[in-house]
Amino acid sequence: MDKQTAETARDSLELVFRMSNILETGLDRHTLSILIALCDLGLNPEALAAVVKEIRQESGTSQDQGT
Repeated sequence: MDKQTAETARDSLELVFRMSNILETGLDRHTLSILIALCDLGLNPEALAAVVKEIRQESGTSQDQGT
């Protein structure tokens, strides 16, 4: 990856991270970069969002059961 491409990718990730924070998604940069990469590979963004929601619900349920 050349310098310009890497800089553009960083800028794009920063923009997505800012939007994520405004929308209060709770997603960190690393998670967002993985989700973006999966979308670039052709995965359906709506399906990915559903998976993230489901994982959060299951994670919240398991945390509730632990206390």
